[in-house]
Amino acid sequence: MTDKVKQQILAVRDLGEVNMFDTRTVQWLANREGFYELVVYLEEHKAEYCRFIFTGKADEEETR
Repeated sequence: MTDKVKQQILAVRDLGEVNMFDTRTVQWLANREGFYELVVYLEEHKAEYCRFIFTGKADEEETR
């Protein structure tokens, strides 16, 4: 998970418009806000995303 994706996740969270485990709506909001990296990340790494939302931590080998 890149720092940019983390920032985009936190920005969507800060909107306060969605349960962050509702990944389809998170993707829709990310697209609306222009967070295209997050849209793609959710398609390819849903489990890692959910782990980040649940724990607040990303796997070190994923961080770039």
